[in-house]
Amino acid sequence: MTKLSVNINKVATLRNARGGNVPNVVQVAQDCERFGAQGITVHPRPDERHITYQDCLDLKKVVTTEFNIEGNPDERFIRLVSEVVPDQVTLVPDAPDAITSNAGWDTIRQEAHLKDLVQQFKAIGSRVSIFVDADPKMVEGAMKVGADRVELYTEPYADDYPTSPEKAIEAFYQSALKAKECGLGLNAGHDLSLENLAYFQKHIPNLLEVSIGHALICDALYYGLENTIQMYLRQLSVNG
Repeated sequence: MTKLSVNINKVATLRNARGGNVPNVVQVAQDCERFGAQGITVHPRPDERHITYQDCLDLKKVVTTEFNIEGNPDERFIRLVSEVVPDQVTLVPDAPDAITSNAGWDTIRQEAHLKDLVQQFKAIGSRVSIFVDADPKMVEGAMKVGADRVELYTEPYADDYPTSPEKAIEAFYQSALKAKECGLGLNAGHDLSLENLAYFQKHIPNLLEVSIGHALICDALYYGLENTIQMYLRQLSVNG
């Protein structure tokens, strides 16, 4: 079954809005695992507007499932990941002022840069995933730089799903086939939700993991965190 990694950035956003330590990000991560999440994802940004670098160090001590740190690999991020050594590091080409992730890597143009980064992170013992658009050429490029996995950027799928699920899924299906051909593991994330997740999982072969944060935390405001995590897990098991 496809694993669910819960991105807890929005929990940190809420904490930071008031100061102090409510809600407690570390406790929420532990609760997510207790409620059934199979991984915890964080995306620290340079301004630390949600997840802080200290959060990453604190979470490493308690996460017992899979700890995934994603972000733009600037010098500070590289030092952080090298200190924490998460189970997985996901490389995302975010601009420092980006509100949220909005594009994948050009794995062809950035081949030399990405190859060096992949080697660094593999050397410390972390699995490396590269965030890419749903383009088989970008997937193949990720294989050439030595990545273990790709994470497909799914906002375009989420945008198109309400009007034409079949059209929305096509590029992602082709990219998934290319990932299998290249021997890459396959992750996905961004704007996946209770409305579109089951269809995506059903039509994307060999999907190992989805990372979901914003929609899941929003749903938890209505349904509660434990119930919401179970609802997402049920969506991933509909086709299992």
